Amino acid sequence: MSNRMTLQEIVRGNYGRKIAYTNVEKITPENIVSVIGKCIGVFNFNKTVIEYLWNYYKGDQPIRYRKKVVRDDIVNKVVENHAYEIVQFKVGQTYGEPVQFVSRKDDERINKAVDILNDYMVDVDKQSKDIKSGEWQSATGTSFKAVQFSNGDIKFRIVSPNPLNTFVIYNANTEEPILAVQESKDRNGKLYKRCFTETHSCEVHDSSVTDWRLHAFGGIPIVEYPNNHERLSDIELVIDILDSINNMQSNRMDSIEQFVQSWVKFVNCDIDSEEFEKMKMQGALVVKSNNGENKADVDIMTQELNQTESQVAKDDLWDNALSILAIPNKNNNNSGGDTQGAVQLRNGWDFSKTRAKLKDPIVKAAEKRLAKVVLNIIRIKHDDLGITTRDFDVQINHSPQDNMYTKSQTLYQLLQAGIHPLIAVKTVGLWGDSEKTFLLSKPYMDALWQTAEEKEEQERRAAEIAKQSQTVAEE
Repeated sequence: MSNRMTLQEIVRGNYGRKIAYTNVEKITPENIVSVIGKCIGVFNFNKTVIEYLWNYYKGDQPIRYRKKVVRDDIVNKVVENHAYEIVQFKVGQTYGEPVQFVSRKDDERINKAVDILNDYMVDVDKQSKDIKSGEWQSATGTSFKAVQFSNGDIKFRIVSPNPLNTFVIYNANTEEPILAVQESKDRNGKLYKRCFTETHSCEVHDSSVTDWRLHAFGGIPIVEYPNNHERLSDIELVIDILDSINNMQSNRMDSIEQFVQSWVKFVNCDIDSEEFEKMKMQGALVVKSNNGENKADVDIMTQELNQTESQVAKDDLWDNALSILAIPNKNNNNSGGDTQGAVQLRNGWDFSKTRAKLKDPIVKAAEKRLAKVVLNIIRIKHDDLGITTRDFDVQINHSPQDNMYTKSQTLYQLLQAGIHPLIAVKTVGLWGDSEKTFLLSKPYMDALWQTAEEKEEQERRAAEIAKQSQTVAEE
């Protein structure tokens, strides 16, 4: 499907992806076909919009199908693909650093188990799947990740299913996922649906349920990763602005080309096309008046667009898009002497990080659902790690090394002020796994920073030694 229409013509005001809900409390072989049938309309509507936004992200934008009535011989179709720029920036904010699991408890066994879980995620190349899923998430408003059994050394894999053939149905009362559905094709090219509940899986062929059986995932193995609660795409928030920028740039190129290929105006003179072509080749025109009264004249008809004013309007559109999306402005007007923190505040980097953190709880909730399935597969196929999702948190690192000197100074001042080292390490945000950093650094911190009790004990012992020395001297 070519993106010949605008997004508004497709969604007609229904922005954000619709959520499929059911009032059914438990999915059974008897009601699963009915549940899917009632929700399939939501999936099909979302599918059309998702395909549009994904193609828009890749560069298939309405300006490519532009038509002109006046001077239709000059039609430039310029795509400034800021949609790609927007999506890549948003993906980098959340998934540029690996998403990690960090222990919530001061327990060596749990810490080691969480480290092993992180190692498994590295082994299955999870970050690359995070980035792939993140592109769908930002560009279309939602995405999915799934866990599958594998026959390799690691007995599971993580994949990023295509949102064009995947959807999740939620319970209307609890808003918890109750059924995941994937459209697939059999060897004959015929569509069927693969379905997963918390405990069972099956296939649906032409409204007929087959292969209903227990699965060993320990949960729904397909997890949705919404971009936000309304499933709004980062592109659709500013798509009208992006279309306007494309239109403006195309018109500017038309203006330049029309200026170069200007029409020639003949006044009070006749000239045939063959003679005109000869004169153009020679680079000169010689004409005579139709009569002796009216003077003949030849002129080039030119009217150039004011490029300076057009650039001001274009910059205003792009600045508005950046403001809506909380993307920092790269136009640095620093006159010198500013600190890194001042530059970040002025250019919007702090505001951008604050906006990015609003998505963190949504991603963390999805990651916990995925981790639950992974832990169950590890328990079955490998060694039981002996932990649950309550034993760890999900850590999303937003450029922790930014402004490192200031953060290091803050850490030093907190430790000097007597703040507990673990609290100080967590506060400055230099490390993704603060708990692990603290435990590894504890022997060194103990040597540098004493607790109040240790100081009192040291002072008491010093006083005893001084008293003993005085007694010896008197004797």
